[in-house]
Amino acid sequence: MSEKVSIEISKDLYEKLKKFVEESGEFKSVEEFVDFVLREVVEEETTETAYTPEEEEEIKRRLRALGYL
Repeated sequence: MSEKVSIEISKDLYEKLKKFVEESGEFKSVEEFVDFVLREVVEEETTETAYTPEEEEEIKRRLRALGYL
């Protein structure tokens, strides 16, 4: 397990997250939930969206129809 650091959030947000965690039953703690959400966001931002050749052609067709190409 990697070393942990502290991040500060507002008490109001913490309480909302705590309620969500307790009601969902999917996470053991607010910290576990926040760790999960942040990992998902970072993964989504660093994963390139690649289009299939068919999707690229459709995008080009639409851009031509709009006069951009």
